[in-house]
Amino acid sequence: MEKTASTNFDINSKSGTMKKITFIIGLLILSSCSSTKFVDSWKSQETNKFEPEKLLVVGMTDNLTARKIFEEELKSSFKRRNINAYESSIVFDNTFTSSEKSEEEIDAMKDELIADGFDAIAITAIIGVDDKRDYQPGQYYPMGYSWYRFGRYYFRYQRMYYDPGYYNDYRVYHVETSIYNIKEDKDKSLIWVGAFDIVDPSSISATVNDYVEKIVRQLEKEGLVDRVD
Repeated sequence: MEKTASTNFDINSKSGTMKKITFIIGLLILSSCSSTKFVDSWKSQETNKFEPEKLLVVGMTDNLTARKIFEEELKSSFKRRNINAYESSIVFDNTFTSSEKSEEEIDAMKDELIADGFDAIAITAIIGVDDKRDYQPGQYYPMGYSWYRFGRYYFRYQRMYYDPGYYNDYRVYHVETSIYNIKEDKDKSLIWVGAFDIVDPSSISATVNDYVEKIVRQLEKEGLVDRVD
């Protein structure tokens, strides 16, 4: 930091620096919090309430850590609503979602699940990603002034600084969660699908908690699951 010529200048410089630090910390706090936004949903008119006998929760990702955290959280949310749910990470091997499967393999997997007592699947996948850029304009911070003499004028206006604008780059992930009755005819098996946008995710745990909360609250709102306070 450049040294100033007097004690008064040092004090004002420190004051301005502290204001800048506070402003920057505030921006970091805001930018580190991911935001999940509900976009749209569809519900089968033939389904009033979602009451499966045995539900499999699937997170479509080859990131095993993210998959486990997500599936455990969504499973727990369903169980709190009296739905018997299981994670795919303990039903399938770790390579299940890391390689492409043929339709025949998927049908065989479905038959195995039905044989094991499963009648429903809740599957979540990222269906698209958009790169975004926002411009945040700078601001002037006047601290007062006096017209009486040069010294007073300069002393007052040195406390005004300009905070320059900046560009904020972030990503928006488009995510869908779909629920299927795997015992129904394939043309009638979709029970519900919800579309959500996850804006600028920060950490896996925070993002998962936020997303799962939005899913179950939307299912509650549409009357498919019991409301839990």
